[in-house]
This record gives sequence, structure tokens and C-alpha cells, in this order.
Amino acid sequence: MAAIESRMLALGTIAPPFSLPDPDGTVHALVDDADAYLVMFICNHCPFVKHVRAELARLGRDYSSKNVAIYAINSNDTAVYPDDSPDNMKKESATWGYTFPYLIDDDQSVAKAYLAACTPDFYLFDAGKMLVYRGQLDDSRPSNDAPVDGSDLRAALDAVLSNSAVDERQKRSIGCSIKWRPGNVPDYMA
Repeated sequence: MAAIESRMLALGTIAPPFSLPDPDGTVHALVDDADAYLVMFICNHCPFVKHVRAELARLGRDYSSKNVAIYAINSNDTAVYPDDSPDNMKKESATWGYTFPYLIDDDQSVAKAYLAACTPDFYLFDAGKMLVYRGQLDDSRPSNDAPVDGSDLRAALDAVLSNSAVDERQKRSIGCSIKWRPGNVPDYMA
């Protein structure tokens, strides 16, 4: 399996706004009253996401009650990757118990605004919607025995929620490339 690394959007970047539908057609946008905002680019078919999806569900359960707004976004070309279709996204959410909205970025504009490159790709913003963490969930990979515990992302979330500084030494996320539509590959992926 070929893997690529995240592009590491600059810390301090203000969260690019979005308004995206979930598979049922309900439109979701960044709220204005959370203590933290977590935006995750994921999909259904990627082995790296499959490896961590139980932890993604745990993150949703553990942090949504702590006033963290959590969003998962699928930006893949579903014409070429039908496993990532809206119907399959709905099944994935139900199967794994995602408590956060799983959104469709059909034109891939939100992925481009975040410089998203791979699945999974994580972005954590503070209450002012300023980027304080971008990088890996933890050291686990489908090819190693490291625990899937979300330790890197959880440390950043806990720091934001306790008004502490987030460690700026952050490791890139790694995963499958976002499956861009023909002619839609962004310059940063060249």
C-alpha cells in the first residue's frame, strides 16, 4: 500500500469555513461556540483509516461532551472509489458508532482549503478557530504493533481544553492519498 504524508498547514491558520452535507442531506458548518474544533479527513476504504476507525469513534464519544466540535470529511472521488459513496459512509458511521457528522466534500474544495493530502489527516483548532495541531493520531500504523490510542491527538485536545500550549513538535499524518477527481489535483500535491 502506497502511503503519503500530510502537508502540515501552518500553525496559526484560521479554520477555513465549510458548509457540507452528510449522507442524509443535512448541511453542517463550523459552529461558533465550541472550546475546540477537530476536522478529520477520512474515508471508508483506506487501510490506514480502517486501522484507526475504532479510535475515531472513541474520540467522538470522549470529546463531544467536552464542547469539542468534531467533523469528519470524505473528499474522495466516489465515481472511482464507490466504497466511499454516501450510502457506504452512512453504513460506516453506523457500524463504528461515529457520533460526529461524516460529511461529503463532493467538489473537493474543502480538502484543498485545508491542504489535506491523505486519509486520515487531522486538524485541531482552538476556541478562536486558530490551528494549534495538525498531524498524526498516534504512532500506530497498519504495519506496526504500536497501540491505536490517539495519544498525539488526545494530548493536543487535552492541552487546548486546559488552556495550555500545544506542543509544536508534531509528526505528519500518513495514509492513502485523497482520491482527486481528474483535473482537480491541487498544486500542493504535485
